[in-house]
Amino acid sequence: MKTLTVFTPTYNRAHTLGRTYESLCRQTLQDFEWLVIDDGSTDGTRALVESWQHEARIPIRYIYKENGGLYTGYNTAYANINTELNVCIDSDDFMPDNAVEIIVTEWRHRGSNQYAGLLGLDFELNGEPIGGYFPEGMTEAWVYDFRLHKTHMGDCKPVFRSELTRQFSPMQGFQGEKNFNPHYIAMAIEDEYPMLIVNKNLCYVEYQANDSMSAGIYNQYFNSPRSFSQTRRREVSLKHNTLKNRIRVSIHYVATSIIAHEWNYITTYPEKWLAVLCTPPGILLYLYLKHKRKNG
Repeated sequence: MKTLTVFTPTYNRAHTLGRTYESLCRQTLQDFEWLVIDDGSTDGTRALVESWQHEARIPIRYIYKENGGLYTGYNTAYANINTELNVCIDSDDFMPDNAVEIIVTEWRHRGSNQYAGLLGLDFELNGEPIGGYFPEGMTEAWVYDFRLHKTHMGDCKPVFRSELTRQFSPMQGFQGEKNFNPHYIAMAIEDEYPMLIVNKNLCYVEYQANDSMSAGIYNQYFNSPRSFSQTRRREVSLKHNTLKNRIRVSIHYVATSIIAHEWNYITTYPEKWLAVLCTPPGILLYLYLKHKRKNG
């Protein structure tokens, strides 16, 4: 059995998926399989991936599902992964040629069930790490502490133990809402276990301006408000947290609860006193989001 699953949720990205595929074919260590989760694509993605399966350059599994949003792709992936480790490489991104070798070597040398997995770097196409390198000498970290103290502000590439991604999934979404951020599961895992730091490039990232999850954030607040509120419920409950951040999270929670017309937002929040305290600024944030959405 392979050590690593590289999984790629994709929706109408046949025009970029080939770059991901070619990068996997070039890997210096072939101790992985590629799992492609097709979220209802209509652009010929199935035929493209099936042609690669026939080439047999790397092991590929392909799963087609009805369109449900990125988080459902993660749910499907986590339910079908049977390797020790897994990493998500988006359909518009690709791996450096030695990424799998780095992951497997580092895990074999340092990994254990005391850790959630590995945390490596995302790089821009120009060869620079997004947000710079991790601090020199850092070997492990609690990721939320890491974020809150601004130890590293750029994007990172997590590689998780598959035992844990199965344990903390699936994400229970809401009907009609597709913008539930898969980071919901990562937060829970990273709050229970530290990550081993790998100060190396594991992924080249290119953001798609028109259809990435980071695009149109104001519309997403209004299209999937219950999903955002649920994420805030989890985030405020994390053990590795600060009062300042819990206040920030609670303000966002109030705003998205208003958007969702969830008027019982105080009683359903883990920190009820914070929901009360943050109601006035939460209303102001709601009005700001509404204005930004209207005025683009």
